Amino acid sequence: MADTASLSLTELVEKKAHRKLTKRQILQRGLLITLGAVLMSVGLEIFLVPNNVIDGGITGISIMLSYLTGLKLGIFIFVLNLPFFFIGYKQIGKTFAISTLYGIFILSISTALLHPVPAFTQDILLATIFGGIILGVGVGIVIRYGGSLDGTEILAILANKKVPFSVGEIIMFFNLFILGSAGFVFSWDRAMYSILAYFAAYKTMDIVIAGLDESKSIWIISDEYEEIGEAILNRLGRGVTYLTGEGAYSRDNKKVIFCVINRLEEAKLKDIVTNFDPSAFLAVGDIAEVRGGRFKKKDIH
Repeated sequence: MADTASLSLTELVEKKAHRKLTKRQILQRGLLITLGAVLMSVGLEIFLVPNNVIDGGITGISIMLSYLTGLKLGIFIFVLNLPFFFIGYKQIGKTFAISTLYGIFILSISTALLHPVPAFTQDILLATIFGGIILGVGVGIVIRYGGSLDGTEILAILANKKVPFSVGEIIMFFNLFILGSAGFVFSWDRAMYSILAYFAAYKTMDIVIAGLDESKSIWIISDEYEEIGEAILNRLGRGVTYLTGEGAYSRDNKKVIFCVINRLEEAKLKDIVTNFDPSAFLAVGDIAEVRGGRFKKKDIH
């Protein structure tokens, strides 16, 4: 009987874990992945590629191969990323793989359609910065909504299991090698501009994925926890949670205040804590996203 109940619970968990997306969610994801892929193609074909500036990853390799062979960029982007579709299917899942394949398909078509369009600017610095930013926005949107436009990340995840380096370190190594190769294909100043474009794209992508409304997690340990908690509620309009902790050395029981605020409220919160207990322990951390719970800001008067 217990085995049957356990099996039913397992099936229920698996069913919820593999719950299908609604039609509205599929449509939203499709539209946003389309938007992200088109933006990336604009960054490439209207800004970077005409000025012989490349991006990192498989896209960078595709740009150099397109330059050397004279074939369309979209062909190399699709063909070189195709193996990673199958790898992503096995390693991450069906939804990710389909989203990735769709995004790469749109990117390939968009680059082909935009190829005849003249460059927006011949100023190499402007093309590098704005091309990198637009590309970063596009990639960030696609990643945020469950897809990918470059197989380098998947390759890094696989390599991570066999080499003593983190995924981030492997991606950095790949990209330094690819961006450095631009010096041999184009020129060394173009290689340096490519690194600048990659940095602009990376930082923009990070902002898009994490969101502009940056939140902070706050942890406070103080004997004046009730006064501090009430002040945060009344003066910031933020909900607080009291947690129970125990000092490892003293073995004293302590109350820990946890709350989430935005970056503009950080200074005011520090003032509140200092006013009630200058010696209180205060830890502040960055949060990429907050959902659910009672963290929504209340009106204050």
